[in-house]
Amino acid sequence: MNIKIRSHLALFSVATIYGVNYTVAREVMRGGYVEPLGFILLRVIMGAGMFWLISMLLPKERIQRSDFRLIILCGLFGTAINQMFFFSGLKYTTPINASLIMTVTPLMVLLAAAFILSERITFRKLIGLLIGLLGAIIVIGYGQAIAFSLESLQGDIMVLINAISFGIYLVLVKSLMKRYQTITVLKWVFTVGTIIVLPFGIGDLSVVEWSTFPLPIWGAIAFVLIMTTCVAYLLNAFALKHLRASVVGIYIFLQPVIATAVALLAGRDELSGFKIIAAILIFTGVYLVSKAPQMDTASKVLNNK
Repeated sequence: MNIKIRSHLALFSVATIYGVNYTVAREVMRGGYVEPLGFILLRVIMGAGMFWLISMLLPKERIQRSDFRLIILCGLFGTAINQMFFFSGLKYTTPINASLIMTVTPLMVLLAAAFILSERITFRKLIGLLIGLLGAIIVIGYGQAIAFSLESLQGDIMVLINAISFGIYLVLVKSLMKRYQTITVLKWVFTVGTIIVLPFGIGDLSVVEWSTFPLPIWGAIAFVLIMTTCVAYLLNAFALKHLRASVVGIYIFLQPVIATAVALLAGRDELSGFKIIAAILIFTGVYLVSKAPQMDTASKVLNNK
């Protein structure tokens, strides 16, 4: 199978995992079993441990000292700020507000990729982004009460910081993925994230009453730790090796579509014409952003001669 097709399948799988995660993780948070910062500390410890364990089975690879500054930035933006601000923000704002604010991430990726990686912002990319954004807003906001207020302002700002942070991470980590194995990068990114999150989440994690957890909650926690944390980051990293950062970012628009599909399968939502149109808009946006510009393709052909 073509490597680009595999990369797109990886991103679709990530969108599916995150789409399911909205429902799964909410059960743990809503039940008060683990507080947000404690849950995040559990995630980064699990990620660091898993990636270090896998790295022991692979050829050893050393990070150049000059790249550790970038590793620290990736750990800060990709695990610590990203995850802490999102979960903490949900305390003060509504899920609908948070979902809408998260649509800022692909735009942030597009801008950051232009400044940091010199990716061109073409007319096709911009149109694709706007079409995908429109579809995401429709699928998230249709039939929902959207209310930005002073009461939710603190949470809205936190989720916005999370969205910007993850967009920056996707761009920064791409250059590392070109030079090192995926596992090598992720084990250090999560190690840095663990060190940063530790003082914030240790209090919440130390008071968790593990013996009170019913089996479904254990299953939900396992899904978040294994699929949302380890597998999703691995697949994202794999895709970043072979696709532009802006392409990886645009797939975030697919998450509300997947979340809606999960809700439909669970009998908690109904299919409508608006949602079908929204899904078509999002897939169109993904196609336009991911399609290589003709000028770029031509230059590659010339370079290979």
